Amino acid sequence: MSTPDDPHMTDGPTPPRDDAHATPSQARRSRARLLEALRRPSRGQLAGAVLVGLLGFAMVTQVKSNQEDDTFAGLRSADLVQLLNGLNAEARRADKEIADLERTRSELSDSTQRRQAALKRATEESNTLGILAGTLPAQGPGIRIEVTDPKDKVTLNNLLDGVEELRAAGAEAIEFNDEVRVVAQTSFEDAERGVVVDGRRISAPYVIDVIGNPDTLATTLDFIGGFSFDVKASDGDVKVTKLDDVKVTTVTKPSSPDFASPADGQ
Repeated sequence: MSTPDDPHMTDGPTPPRDDAHATPSQARRSRARLLEALRRPSRGQLAGAVLVGLLGFAMVTQVKSNQEDDTFAGLRSADLVQLLNGLNAEARRADKEIADLERTRSELSDSTQRRQAALKRATEESNTLGILAGTLPAQGPGIRIEVTDPKDKVTLNNLLDGVEELRAAGAEAIEFNDEVRVVAQTSFEDAERGVVVDGRRISAPYVIDVIGNPDTLATTLDFIGGFSFDVKASDGDVKVTKLDDVKVTTVTKPSSPDFASPADGQ
């Protein structure tokens, strides 16, 4: 049985530990553990931080929502009706502006289309007139006529008759020897061993490129009393070749009329 003097026996419960009297080494270890926990938080600490952040965000959102909901809370019914009427009027004005803008857009689109169509027609007419007047190069189906004249008996009249027959058959572009474009104003003059066309002397063999319907053009030259008949009668020869693509590259310089002018209103 223990005696009162036994150092392991006490008269009461053990007093709690007072951290205020902890040794310096214990205090340092406590601070180190605290810093370590701040630098490397556990999963539980991270989850708690996220929950606290979400809770704060929800509280701020709720407060703002309550403030917005309170905007019209103090208005009377008459004020609310007046406000609603004003909003309806604004909506009607906005609808009218939208309708006006759509109408303007449609008018501009129609006007642009009309201008584009007019420009397209003007371009097509200009190209057509340029081809017929000889101021633009041309290409298309047609024929190539090769005239040989070994005895120099093919006359200027023979060539002019051939040109007239081609024009009557619908020739749209005619070119001699890749040098001279034949148009309505083209002049022909007789010359020794050849002809002069628009001031340029050309001689046999004559190569005439013609754009038009190949079948019609070829047929119109090959009949009794026609161009081929007359050339062969003059000891010459005519070879006609139908082609899918004939290129007429020479052009004439347009000249301004000396007396004529567009009629009034044109």
